[in-house]
Amino acid sequence: MIPAVNVARMRARLADLAVLLLVALVLAAPARAVERDRLVAFLDVTGFDVAIDSIALSAADAPAMIGMTPADFGLAWSRISAEVFDEGVMRDMALDMLEGALDAEMLGHAATFYASDLGRRLVEVENASHRQREDDTAGAGADPAALPPARRAVIERMNAAIDNGGMSARAIREIQVRFLLAASAAGLTEGDYDADLLRRLLTQGEQSREEIKQAALAAAAQTYRDFSTEDLRAYARALEHPVMARVYELMNAVQFEIMANRFEALAVRLGEVPPASEL
Repeated sequence: MIPAVNVARMRARLADLAVLLLVALVLAAPARAVERDRLVAFLDVTGFDVAIDSIALSAADAPAMIGMTPADFGLAWSRISAEVFDEGVMRDMALDMLEGALDAEMLGHAATFYASDLGRRLVEVENASHRQREDDTAGAGADPAALPPARRAVIERMNAAIDNGGMSARAIREIQVRFLLAASAAGLTEGDYDADLLRRLLTQGEQSREEIKQAALAAAAQTYRDFSTEDLRAYARALEHPVMARVYELMNAVQFEIMANRFEALAVRLGEVPPASEL
């Protein structure tokens, strides 16, 4: 008699094998170069492919920067935003940038960690978080004030390691500047913008560093709510490793450059849409 099959267990084993195959592919990279297929495997193992895809979720926020809404562009909005933020296009951009900057040591180090049991579980929840808009992630478990001191400290430690030097705030400001300049050139706004003046104005209107820190703390508390504090402490240690720090610095830079590039492209395409009165 053929024994009954535990489907859940089989799926888990197959998932483990898939990850091991991907990591084997990644670790087989030659010393001086990282080939394209190994980069694709790296994106999968680390979940960076989903993070890149999630850039598309920010598209709807762009029109608000010029006092408009997606509805102002009628039916053209859905078509244009889908084309500009096409997942295949963005992943190819990420691969192109990583190909010239990610070395075999960085690739192998990150892939080995994310192939561990803890790493796989982290990628699973991080992927789920990336797939939803930021304003949909708030929940009862996301209140930083309710966190025990030890847990709060380790989450702050993780966030500091992921965004070393507060790169995110500066990058978001630069994305806004590039979009506004592109929107002006495309005729979506009246008058010309001065880049330096825009940066100063945006800096004045930004949330305080403490507000940004609290928002990041709340988001992380929600994302990692099912992990033990010891698991998160292990993650913090992994993120603080010098090689992993280089990996995250590169991935952050790649993600922000793709977002800025796509926002600029969006402005150009939206500038081709007739005024709402003509739609």
